[in-house]
Amino acid sequence: MADDRKPANGARKRWVRRVLGVTVVAATGLALVVVGANGRLWLVSSGHRFEAADAPTVPVVIVPGAKVGPDGAPMAYLRGRLDVAIELLRAGKVGEVLVSGDAAGTSGDEIASMTKYLADHGIDPALVRADGEGLSTRATCERAKRLFGIDRAIIVTQYQHVPRAVALCRAEGIDADGVTAYCECRRMTVIRNNIREWLAAPKAVAALLGR
Repeated sequence: MADDRKPANGARKRWVRRVLGVTVVAATGLALVVVGANGRLWLVSSGHRFEAADAPTVPVVIVPGAKVGPDGAPMAYLRGRLDVAIELLRAGKVGEVLVSGDAAGTSGDEIASMTKYLADHGIDPALVRADGEGLSTRATCERAKRLFGIDRAIIVTQYQHVPRAVALCRAEGIDADGVTAYCECRRMTVIRNNIREWLAAPKAVAALLGR
């Protein structure tokens, strides 16, 4: 009786090799897109990234929202952004702050959390404007320009997010500089957010090219 297992096994091995080949090509292509997009954002934001001590003087600082805790208090990422905004206000580098986030976020009301934190740290509420529908970095920038008439600003956020935030705000017509926020964060939180930022870059570059 003829043994037909060898031809079947050979065909199976060829199919597996083809699938692996396509997977490797696709993964390589995706990696190149991600790396290229991140490079583009770093290039666009070149000359517009600062530490707090070196920040230019501008009318307003924009603070994008981030996760808040179960008690409604800002968590590490958001707290770091707010602390730098407070530092800039006290140093006279900015005249007011725009907090922009999701007022109905899954983790809580980002706007209420941010405005309370600023008030608790001695910031006059009259210096704080709020946008409860800044649901993404792009929306924050677009609404800052369209609804609040901001054309010169600092946007404060963590290191890996700064290039994307600056590029998107400048694309909306805001002469924006980015200032790096503090982050007393767990290592896994930093890794997770950095991966998220890297993967978000292609969408941001597509938005820039589509303008």
